[in-house]
Amino acid sequence: MTLGRGMPRRRPTPTADDDADHVPRTAATGKAFAATVFAFAVVMLGTTLPTPLYAIYSGELGFGVTTTTVIFGIYAAGVIAALIVFGRWSDVVGRKPLLAAGALFSVASAIVFITAGPVWQLMIGRVLSGLSAGIYAGAATAAVIELAPARWRPRAPAIATAANIGGLGLGPLIAGLLAQFAPAPLHLPFAVDLVLLLPVLVGIWLIREPVRVRPGARLSVQRLSVPPEVRGVFVRAAIAAFAGFAVMGTFTGVTPSFISHVLGIDSHAVAGIVVALLFLSSALTQIVGRGFSTERALVVGCAILVVGMVILIVGLLATSFVALVIGAVVCGVGQGLSFSKGLAAVVAASPVDRRAEVTSTYFVVAYVAISLPIVGEGIAAAHWGLRTSGVVFNIAVAALALLALILTVIAVRRSTSPGWT
Repeated sequence: MTLGRGMPRRRPTPTADDDADHVPRTAATGKAFAATVFAFAVVMLGTTLPTPLYAIYSGELGFGVTTTTVIFGIYAAGVIAALIVFGRWSDVVGRKPLLAAGALFSVASAIVFITAGPVWQLMIGRVLSGLSAGIYAGAATAAVIELAPARWRPRAPAIATAANIGGLGLGPLIAGLLAQFAPAPLHLPFAVDLVLLLPVLVGIWLIREPVRVRPGARLSVQRLSVPPEVRGVFVRAAIAAFAGFAVMGTFTGVTPSFISHVLGIDSHAVAGIVVALLFLSSALTQIVGRGFSTERALVVGCAILVVGMVILIVGLLATSFVALVIGAVVCGVGQGLSFSKGLAAVVAASPVDRRAEVTSTYFVVAYVAISLPIVGEGIAAAHWGLRTSGVVFNIAVAALALLALILTVIAVRRSTSPGWT
């Protein structure tokens, strides 16, 4: 039995959602939808498990913040490589093969981390993790939307992005708690990850393929292009995504070290919880804010990001743990509001046969933002110190979020008032 069965015998009347490349919407069931959402969350969870563990790795292997941020950047490079190489493959061969491949890359990453010794092995594990995330960014987002039952269809884009960002938040939360209160802190989190990945693989095997695969279709490397009819929406959404992911990159990469070395709080659980707050606030906002109009969400989201960055800067200057926590929540709200509505607008505007392709391009923009600032901050920390580099780079990200706000307001006014100049 497959999770996609149980349909009426009568062939359904075609709708606007049915086309030559996708199965009818009635093929989607709650079980298939839930299995895909679960797979998305678990795979993304695995990508952030190492975040609160880097303090332990650095103590055992003798590396500092610079190496930590380089490892983080290598992960982002793996994501971008997967988006470019595999970006449109799920449009050609179907969603299931790519979902299975991404889950297997996640399994391989967990195994590498369980057996990890030197730094180069950590880097291999992060590359594999990045490949899994890059595949899921496009293929899983499209699959969640396509497999959503009719009653869930309006909420499917928000659920897809919530599974993505929520999974990223659960990773440091789980790893931090296990590292603080359970044995084998560098092994148990990844063993738990492997256990969670088993039902993921079973679920992928059982779901019905939502795409009608074209016989003889050829695989090709993803071009980073956007159809002309989507570009206006894409630019507005990508500006906000770049700012939001830059915030996530700088916060995730150095916050555990700041908590430990500057605030003097030597707790892996606290580090994991604070980082998780950013992601989980984003995920919750994506669900709660799904009723907002795209234009309002992009403008308000960027404005909230600016406020959140100011709070984080104050927290760094005042060495305030409370400000750090508040800043994490506020930044998460701003990122979640702008990113989810931007993605929903991009997906809705994209031609069906290029949906995964355009989504992958959108995520390339986001992961460029999450990788470059954090590597730069790591290098700066080696010369200026953790606090100074954090303040400087948070000011830069705040300026970027402000620029995104200004450009988004201009773009929205032009789109809603064609005669405005």
